[in-house]
Amino acid sequence: MKTLEKYVLSLFNGLIVLFLAVMLVLVFGNVVLRYGFNSGITISEEVSRIMFVWLTFLGAVVAMKEHAHLGIDSFTKRLPPAGKKLCVVFTSILLLGICVLIFKGSLKQTMINMGTAFPATGLPVAIQYAVGLVASVGIGLYLIRNIFVVISGQASEQDLVTVHSSLDEVESVSVENDGESDEVGKKGDAK
Repeated sequence: MKTLEKYVLSLFNGLIVLFLAVMLVLVFGNVVLRYGFNSGITISEEVSRIMFVWLTFLGAVVAMKEHAHLGIDSFTKRLPPAGKKLCVVFTSILLLGICVLIFKGSLKQTMINMGTAFPATGLPVAIQYAVGLVASVGIGLYLIRNIFVVISGQASEQDLVTVHSSLDEVESVSVENDGESDEVGKKGDAK
């Protein structure tokens, strides 16, 4: 299961990088062609828009796995482990309900727009809405896994804290740097 999870996440990360690179080439190339040669890439705007939507939703799936979404944990940090577990299960169930709504809406929009094509590329508009299906399934599977891990008692402290603030990162870096400066000071004293 972990191997499949790593494979899917690396696939999503690879697609995000690919989409960013293609968007960069298309948009920059289009600007150069318009201002330098009075022409342009016809499909540039449509393809860039589709890729931007896809990389945003794929990034949401990756961010969910890495606990990188915005959140407030000032309340849950103060709870005992049982309270933290209850909060994780409750919020995961709520988010799972939202994933179901996104899946239903994306499925309807994908089916409705299957016969409609983008004007410049001729691609079906359904491609833009299909990413909601991928994202809702990806996030939903992660939430189900999260609920199972918490209920089965296998949850670590990291599983119980579903957001990480940048302040936590700054504090951990400053603690590490303080430790290094003390060691450097001790080495300097020894000389």
